[in-house]
Amino acid sequence: MSVLKKLVAALVIASAPVAAFSQAYPSKVIRVVVPYSPGGGADNAARILAPRLSQQMGQQVIIENRAGGSGSIGANAVAQADPDGYTVLYDASSFSVNPALRKLPFDAKKDLVPVSLAVTVPNILVVPPNAPYKNVSEFIEQARKKPGVMTYASYGPGSAAHLIGELLKNQAKIDMLHVPYKGGAPALMDVMGGQVDSYFSNAASGMNYVKSGRLRALAVTSSKRMAALPDVPTLAESGFKNFEVLEWNGFFVPKGTPPDIVARLNKEVVAALKDPATRSKLQGLGLDPVGSSADEFSKFLGNEMSRWAALVKSNNITTE
Repeated sequence: MSVLKKLVAALVIASAPVAAFSQAYPSKVIRVVVPYSPGGGADNAARILAPRLSQQMGQQVIIENRAGGSGSIGANAVAQADPDGYTVLYDASSFSVNPALRKLPFDAKKDLVPVSLAVTVPNILVVPPNAPYKNVSEFIEQARKKPGVMTYASYGPGSAAHLIGELLKNQAKIDMLHVPYKGGAPALMDVMGGQVDSYFSNAASGMNYVKSGRLRALAVTSSKRMAALPDVPTLAESGFKNFEVLEWNGFFVPKGTPPDIVARLNKEVVAALKDPATRSKLQGLGLDPVGSSADEFSKFLGNEMSRWAALVKSNNITTE
């Protein structure tokens, strides 16, 4: 046998186990790590998608919450996991901010592979239902009367809720105290209880509380009003021109995951997001189902990371 034939034969043999493994995927439970607390926006969306993915893939897809570090603890756990497609990350906007804010135990650009942008969602500026302000103008006026006294919650330093609060502070020229939590759910509870004055809630986690009257919505961060909250103005309508921020959720896998498994996961996520019943549930929470290609998601992430890194630097935002 020639040297070339021997080399080809060796390569075929070496690749056979990987090919067989990939073709058998999935053959066991798939664990989706949500790096935030139960009841938050990302968790709610993931729990809508999981049953549909389970049905499509013929294997159970379970959600595991690993909160802390504005998502970095759970993201690191997935980055360190076996790259076999059975440990998947379902992260949110903080993923694109964390590299500019904190020293991470993993490289966000290299150690996790984008699979698909799942959903985008505006934030809602919510306040306690008995708050003395009924609109954004009254809210800003109150904040100016009490510089450094009024508070705004977030689900961690560097989270979208934190940065949107900083944007509003800059544009409105007000001074408010940032109160970080480990997740969106505890932040919402304290706003409802009046322990915190305001919060830029992810629509997926705050919508039902607004509709039930447990929270008052003052404005949304999208460029247009939300169909689910037609009476709530945008921040642009409330006097803050070009104020637009959308949170996002997306799927990732560890670096080294076989390309055919990444492609299979992308295919299933896109299909799940096209399912009418699943879309209806997501849209009921104010979420906009996307379902992008892996390349599209990668480019989207690059733009988001650049945008927030510039804001962090210009406003000297830290995790303290």
